[in-house]
Amino acid sequence: MKETLKQLMVTVLKAQQIEMDPAMIVIEIPKDNRHGDYATNVAMQLARTLKKNPREIATILIEEINAQAVSYIENVEIAGPGFINFYVTNDYLLENINTVIEQQDRYGSSNIGNGIKINMEYVSANPTGILHLGHARGASYGDSLSRILTFTGYDVTREYYINDAGNQIVNLANSIQARYEGLCGRLEEMPENGYYGKEIIGIAENMKEELGTEVHDSNLFRQKGLDYLLDKIKLDLHQFRVEFDVWSSEQAIYRSGAVEKTLQTLIDQGYTYEQDGALFLKTTMYGDEKDRVLVKQDKTNTYLLPDIAYHTDKYRRGYDQLIDVLGADHHGYVPRLKASIQMMGNDPDKLDVEILQMVRLVRGKEEIKMSKRTGNAVTIEELVDEVGLDATRYFFSSRSLDTQLDFDLELATKKSNENPVYYIEYAHARICSILEEYSKEITKISQYHTLNSEYTKNLLAKIYEFTDTVKLSANKRSPHIIANYAYDLASLFHTFYAHEKVLTDDEVSTREKINMIYAVAITIKNALNLIGVHATKKM
Repeated sequence: MKETLKQLMVTVLKAQQIEMDPAMIVIEIPKDNRHGDYATNVAMQLARTLKKNPREIATILIEEINAQAVSYIENVEIAGPGFINFYVTNDYLLENINTVIEQQDRYGSSNIGNGIKINMEYVSANPTGILHLGHARGASYGDSLSRILTFTGYDVTREYYINDAGNQIVNLANSIQARYEGLCGRLEEMPENGYYGKEIIGIAENMKEELGTEVHDSNLFRQKGLDYLLDKIKLDLHQFRVEFDVWSSEQAIYRSGAVEKTLQTLIDQGYTYEQDGALFLKTTMYGDEKDRVLVKQDKTNTYLLPDIAYHTDKYRRGYDQLIDVLGADHHGYVPRLKASIQMMGNDPDKLDVEILQMVRLVRGKEEIKMSKRTGNAVTIEELVDEVGLDATRYFFSSRSLDTQLDFDLELATKKSNENPVYYIEYAHARICSILEEYSKEITKISQYHTLNSEYTKNLLAKIYEFTDTVKLSANKRSPHIIANYAYDLASLFHTFYAHEKVLTDDEVSTREKINMIYAVAITIKNALNLIGVHATKKM
């Protein structure tokens, strides 16, 4: 309907010989439905150009709208300083019930992506410990956005970059070896930047049991640690309903020669210089605040060099867009990454970096601290065990990525309407219960006659919004829009249910309401699925 009204306004302006860029025409849904079903501020936008009062312009445009005599408009009014408010007929809302029933789990989908190839890289946690709360937010966001983009016609590849080379892996191996030595009755010397998680002790215990007490090969500690922790990461993500199409290895990039080739290209192109025994990259040429070290004084590479090689490979694979989901501590990393991408001859504008803000875990008013290095981290597994998978996924999706998230364990486990997950799932379960009691086959109705109350109209209008809401979520790359939509739809259903009976002696009314609430259930289920939440049938 937004598009329909936009095209109507284009026709009206053309009929009045008023020039305006169609892209500037905005049709919105008023927060208060007393101000119409839809509204536009076109008259106010044109005031300066036409040198007329906005209300005067609105009057002219409304006269032309009425002259068009379109069947879907019931009334048009001027409001405030010059808003044009549209009141549309219920017909298109009623027809949409059959559309939902027909399309089922495809309702809300579209093809705005038109097959554009997107690479989504998210989580990519170092395999030096078990995934914790911060990783859970990135996993939830990346997976939800991938679902939404796929649902709107994009060709999405989900990718995890394994940082299995570098100093952090050396520290991992040394930490495991130190624990192993201690278990074998020898001196336990933890490295300065060692890892103290209980999983490190577990790996050492397994190695002692499997291989005995005389293991001294550091490479074996390294490989056993990587294998165990990466398998654990994959299992935790799978149980969190997060899957990946591609697992890329930093080691593999080194073995392929891509890192050396990348370094030589940057040198040959004149983008590097030596200073104090280190090799610097001239990232200030492309907007970075200072040049960055590529190769340190000890001739080891910084993290940036293999990352340039990795992103160069992603460009080579032919994606139209790249999306990296990084933690808040990587905010300053973006300019140097984009600069290096441009140096390698690729378009930096194709890369979009989404920055995750911090997660604060609270129980009531008490904050729960965590640290992966000291082993006090709250893991994904522990969080899901306490809160439940659906509640965990919903809470991570319910806030915009650019805001800090306070994850309240007390609220997430409440079995009351205070808990948004419970509130939404209760709406879906209640509908399923009614449909089970009705027990008859649900079929499309050629014409609806009894759904005339404000409660049914509000519900139907919200269902109708779903496709546009999903498109908006995809365009803004914001899954929280879907989470909030599901809550609003559930709220409208609860209000309807409090005021009207569904199963009555009136067969016509009952059948029409059954179809309507079935459409509500389908829409809630589809919305929740886009954020990785299952819609429960019984509570």
